[in-house]
Amino acid sequence: MAVEVEGLDIELLRSEIQRTYAAVSREPDRDFMFPTGRAWAEDLGYPAELLARIPDASCESFAGVANPFSLGPLEPGEDVLDIGCGAGMDSLIAAQMVGPAGSVTGIDMTPEMAAKARRSIDEMGLATLTVVEGSAERLPFSDSSFDVVISNGVIDLIPDKDAVFSEIVRVLRPGGRIQLADVTIQRPVSEEGRRNIDLWAG
Repeated sequence: MAVEVEGLDIELLRSEIQRTYAAVSREPDRDFMFPTGRAWAEDLGYPAELLARIPDASCESFAGVANPFSLGPLEPGEDVLDIGCGAGMDSLIAAQMVGPAGSVTGIDMTPEMAAKARRSIDEMGLATLTVVEGSAERLPFSDSSFDVVISNGVIDLIPDKDAVFSEIVRVLRPGGRIQLADVTIQRPVSEEGRRNIDLWAG
């Protein structure tokens, strides 16, 4: 749902989220409010044989909240969109699953993360995987472009969830599916809490 919060500066929020995840990209060994890294991905049950092939640079900056592939593997030949791909770990796993007949497109709003993902793509030699910079609320793709949309710990950061899900529905092909891993809350958040950018940005 869209979040209308008086006093919440959306542009400042976006800037703070970018700052946080740029730091995850540049300083992956720093202590953050959330777990990161290859060991965390292993704890989440990512397929060991696929994870082992991912360059350390992408794994060290992994900041997902769960394993979207626990909902089921991707099929060879599928076209996949990874919203908020970060340093690319989920995209690189997805590219291995869909194989050379499929494709994966990652999108992220943090330039440092997108650049790190591209370096890992080059290192793995995956011609079927691309990363673009952009916003989940305004996806720069045509209608009915993808068979599957994946995302990991990103939608919770975006106030206008209606816009995100409308865009996901728009870019999915008929019969397409969504595999999300994200954070939910069980109790209402106070108005003061909703204005707290530090809580949004993690």
